[in-house]
Amino acid sequence: MPLKTLFLNPPSFENFDGGASSRWPATREIESYWYPVWLTYPAGLLEGSRLLDAPPHHVSAQQTIEICKEYEFLVLFTSTVGWVPDQRLAEAIKAANPSIRIAFVGPPVTTDPERALNECPALDFICRREFEFSVVEYAQAKPLDEILGISYKKDGQIVHNPDRPQNENLDAMPWATKIYKRDLDVTRYNVPFLLHPYIALYTTRGCPAQCTYCLWPETLSGHAWRKRSTDDVAAEMKWAKENFPDVKEFFFDDDTFNIQKARTVELCQKIQPLGLTWSCTSRVTTDYETLKAMREAGCRLLIVGFESGDPQILKNIKKGATVERARQFAKDCHDLGLTIHADFILGLPGETRESIRNTINFAKTLDCETIQVSIAHAYPGTEFYEYAAKNGFITNAKMEDGGGHQMAHIEYPGLPTDYVMEMVHRFYDEYYFRPKAAFRVIWKAIVNRDVPRLYQEAKSFLKLRAERNKMVKKARSKQAQPSEAAGD
Repeated sequence: MPLKTLFLNPPSFENFDGGASSRWPATREIESYWYPVWLTYPAGLLEGSRLLDAPPHHVSAQQTIEICKEYEFLVLFTSTVGWVPDQRLAEAIKAANPSIRIAFVGPPVTTDPERALNECPALDFICRREFEFSVVEYAQAKPLDEILGISYKKDGQIVHNPDRPQNENLDAMPWATKIYKRDLDVTRYNVPFLLHPYIALYTTRGCPAQCTYCLWPETLSGHAWRKRSTDDVAAEMKWAKENFPDVKEFFFDDDTFNIQKARTVELCQKIQPLGLTWSCTSRVTTDYETLKAMREAGCRLLIVGFESGDPQILKNIKKGATVERARQFAKDCHDLGLTIHADFILGLPGETRESIRNTINFAKTLDCETIQVSIAHAYPGTEFYEYAAKNGFITNAKMEDGGGHQMAHIEYPGLPTDYVMEMVHRFYDEYYFRPKAAFRVIWKAIVNRDVPRLYQEAKSFLKLRAERNKMVKKARSKQAQPSEAAGD
């Protein structure tokens, strides 16, 4: 028997969606939880294991420590924002159960394994990049020095074993949905723009796009695009439909789900007979024929990273898309009856007050059903981080406010961080307080019988909005004090 293993997405800030699938680890404006898809694969490979997703199940740090007393091996998925509390949790777990072995996986330990091992003595080793086979081999008693893709300390010195080749045979991996059925309560997962309850899974790994700010390809999945067979995906969807009769929507959370037209159309042909409602990520380069095939197969919504409405910003971040193409894509979706959840980022390389205004105006012309406005974060390991660090644009401010909410930590000449923060909530205000947009949100809640959910989401959003306003005022007050003192 292998070591009795617990796979953990750890407790953190309240409502924090911080690991195992989140591309922007943070406490959301509205409570949201994505599934810990990456952890399901080793959990499905190890007999007797358990996957514990603490945040959506409201499992506290103390409860987690007690649970860990029953296990021999802990695999914790950490994040850049959650690194400090995760480290403290690991040390507390080790103190309560000295014999437990602990491994960290995730972006921070991939980009800086030395820091991880030096700062957290509770760690036995860390896994770089894709980690499922590394932790499974350890649980099955393979010696550390024979496991690819890990780093550890030996005689006080850090040892980096050779990298592990990327997993090419995705059809051989366990189905994430079977681990959800075994270990998770799917009613605990909420994303405001998806039907509830929903289930998320992957059909591919990796992203061939070269976006400079994107955390995932640089730290975990890589740029090599690998895909499951359409037969394997369709078989899992059939099983999931039968085993989760109350689930209203399935979400394909791939980095680039529909980047290859032929594969997308083929998959649509195989899942169409299942009569599912599903959604996915999408790039604006997807053509009308592909979108039409998706719609006919039951696709309801697309998450689309428009990011910016300024042509130069799109070039700066190597988005591989244009404003004109984005407009045509949105029109195609509207014509086909596909809903769009549009993602935008403020504070990307080259951002100015004018480019922010261009993006807000652009978003309003697209008139997508829902939007998300994020603050640009320069995560270690990304090209954006190297650019910001080299040019001295990273401030001393933290990425988060102490509660996990995103904070601006990149400052360009003429673009103070407090201005970026202010424009985030102004973006939301200008977009959602238009009569057309407000009516659409309310009408959707009525039709889907989700009025109580909308009420709670509105309360959460307005509360955070007020807190951000206070932060902006406080920051500007501090900036004004030196000049006032100089004037005296």
